[in-house]
Amino acid sequence: MPTPQHQVVKPQKLAATAVGMLEQELIVPRLFRREGIDQFKGAENDTVNMTVEGILPFREYAFRNDRSSPIEFDVYSERKIAVSFGGNVYSAVKVTDEQYDFDLDGWSKLLRPQVKAVARGLQRRAVNTLTGQSYAVTIGNAQANLRGALIEARRVLNKFNVPDGDRYLLVGTEFESALLNDDKMNLAQNVGDGAAESALRTATLGDRYGFRIVVDQTIPADCAYAFASSAFVFVTGAPAVPQSVPFGATQSFEGIAARWVRDYDPTYMQDRSVVNTYAGFRSVTDILVGWDNANNKEVISSGEHFVRGIKLHLDAKSDYPAAASELATITGISDAKVWTPTGYKAEADPANA
Repeated sequence: MPTPQHQVVKPQKLAATAVGMLEQELIVPRLFRREGIDQFKGAENDTVNMTVEGILPFREYAFRNDRSSPIEFDVYSERKIAVSFGGNVYSAVKVTDEQYDFDLDGWSKLLRPQVKAVARGLQRRAVNTLTGQSYAVTIGNAQANLRGALIEARRVLNKFNVPDGDRYLLVGTEFESALLNDDKMNLAQNVGDGAAESALRTATLGDRYGFRIVVDQTIPADCAYAFASSAFVFVTGAPAVPQSVPFGATQSFEGIAARWVRDYDPTYMQDRSVVNTYAGFRSVTDILVGWDNANNKEVISSGEHFVRGIKLHLDAKSDYPAAASELATITGISDAKVWTPTGYKAEADPANA
């Protein structure tokens, strides 16, 4: 009888494979700005603080003035964006001796469904952050003029001074169908790309008007969200491997970290496999800079506003900031000029009901 051959499996190698699979399964979290937690270890209250660049006003000093007045000095300060870890996303499985010997072809087969489970948990957390956000602008009745709605989304983000790099249009399934059926968008030819290698690549429809259009089945089907990747932060970190665990490793890949640990319970003759990661999500608000034409001077907002993303809806009417609000005063985006499929109208206009 031949002697059984036992292959030594390095946990680090399998953990690296698991993190790679995790990255392939994610859609929405991969559209967010990703950060690791290693540089934040030791933070209090399970919260990490990320620095946001401060804003300074410009000033002018009259040319060849009599120098009777000094120049004005401003105090520079940066803002902190606090991201709290709200959970430990994990998958834990027990495997009996019989299952391992007769049903599993190595641990990599078990890791795949475990990683998919963790990916779904991260996906749900990201979707809840995205859909639960309060948006200053909603572009409604987009179905009647999809091309016009996307151009308006671009205009609004430009007026909000949102960075034009890494802008996404994340669409629900009904919104996707409307886009694919619109000849003006010419997106249907992009579906079914044989080069697809991951969930995000498969979900990507194409690039239009400065947006990378991505479909997701877990957001509201008749909605879309236009945003820059910096609008939301996804912080992830792998818990440390306990010294008491004989088989475990942590790995990070493209800003996503996870831990895999495995041990054996001889009392029940079964292995225990756990894959988990720490995760935190939040939106990013900004202090805005604009120009007051009436007084010919620069204006800096007194409060913080979320402007790095807006919402689109196939049917519901548009919703813009009140004309008297600080946001409208600084950016020029207000309910006095609301996009509709047939032109701009005031939000209170009966024709826009």
